Amino acid sequence: MGLMDDAKDLTEEAVHKMGEAAHDTKERVEDRADQMKADADVRSAEANRDAVEKKNEMKEQLRDS
Repeated sequence: MGLMDDAKDLTEEAVHKMGEAAHDTKERVEDRADQMKADADVRSAEANRDAVEKKNEMKEQLRDS
């Protein structure tokens, strides 16, 4: 029975490690998605800032005319 118990223990450990690996991979993918969303938010905010600056410059030029 020792051989069967050892095989069972090895199988359980392998399944546990596979589960941990799948969980780690899922977290990495989620982290990467969060990073990509944050980068997109930054680009959007920068574009909005640039648009506001340009609009304000145009208003200032109209006032000076």
